[in-house]
Amino acid sequence: MDRRQFFKKAAVTGAGALAAGSLAAPAIAQANPKITWRLTSSFPKSLDTIYGGADDISKHVAAATDGNFTIQPFAAGEIVPGLQAADAVTSGTVEMCHTCSYYFVGKDPTFAIGTAIPFGMNARLTNSWFYQGNGNTLMNEFYAKHNIYGLPAGNTGAQMGGWFRKEINTVDDFKGVKMRIAGIAGKVLEKLGAVPQQIAGGDIYPALEKGTIDAAEWVGPYDDHKLGFFKVAKYYYYPAFWEGGPTIHAFMNRDKWNSLPKQYQAALTDACAFANTNMMAKYDQKNPTAIKQIVSQGTTLRPFSQDILEACYNAALEVYKEISATNADFKKVYEDQVAFKKEGYLWMQLSEYTFDTFMMIQQRNGKL
Repeated sequence: MDRRQFFKKAAVTGAGALAAGSLAAPAIAQANPKITWRLTSSFPKSLDTIYGGADDISKHVAAATDGNFTIQPFAAGEIVPGLQAADAVTSGTVEMCHTCSYYFVGKDPTFAIGTAIPFGMNARLTNSWFYQGNGNTLMNEFYAKHNIYGLPAGNTGAQMGGWFRKEINTVDDFKGVKMRIAGIAGKVLEKLGAVPQQIAGGDIYPALEKGTIDAAEWVGPYDDHKLGFFKVAKYYYYPAFWEGGPTIHAFMNRDKWNSLPKQYQAALTDACAFANTNMMAKYDQKNPTAIKQIVSQGTTLRPFSQDILEACYNAALEVYKEISATNADFKKVYEDQVAFKKEGYLWMQLSEYTFDTFMMIQQRNGKL
């Protein structure tokens, strides 16, 4: 091959390579399109734990997609009020929200099971039911009726039973108490004579301060201390029998979810799983310090009595029976969760409960 033929061939080869490269670039761009979503949270930015779940999701999705898929979080009230987050997703006003499913029990009581129901499951069993049991499948069959696809994206662990202006020593002490409380727990306390109120997190303090309500539950020591409830209510009760391990959800508009490339769906799924784990870790780290601060500032810690817990448990069973009689969706999901819970607690009484009880005894004896 002479020198002239060599350069001619090289030029043709180079042009072919350039053409191949120019064809590959659009294919790559098409596989990783630039997509921007808006996420409305049901929580204020001041609560870095529970609002922080939305930030976790946003950062992890951006990192996993080289910034091609971005999710911009907005605090409650910046786009829609916190208790309208799911409506905004259903209608397509936003592509996504970070919220508690049980805020929307007014639409259907089945929404409550997505977060927590009284005397439900602890955080570990809740996660197991969603990830390894039928939880995620059953709840998404229900959410689909509202044009929503949901993924667990946070858990607080067992919560506190709330702030009260007066002591609650007997079942009768609940009579007439106006209490901010979310989900089906309000129906349970109604049977004891309480008057439940559905109020967004950022509006609880002024309602307590003005006496519009007599009691309120939110999450636990860290968040409750940040919101200042100890300044307007003296008695802090435990446990929140209505929230043993509540899930915070990422709700996506179902049409928008289905239109995402598969790799973006995978990135978002993984980001939600991280947010779910990380939120629980944050609360476990922050709550011990916060509860000490709350007590040092004059709060009186009180457990709900065994009589109160028994009365509430029986009232809860009545509520579930009543709802199941008229709501097939609720009955299906509830019965599946109960079956899962029975097996789970059979094992946990041998493992977690026995081990934790021993370690707490060592702590009380000054050995820990």
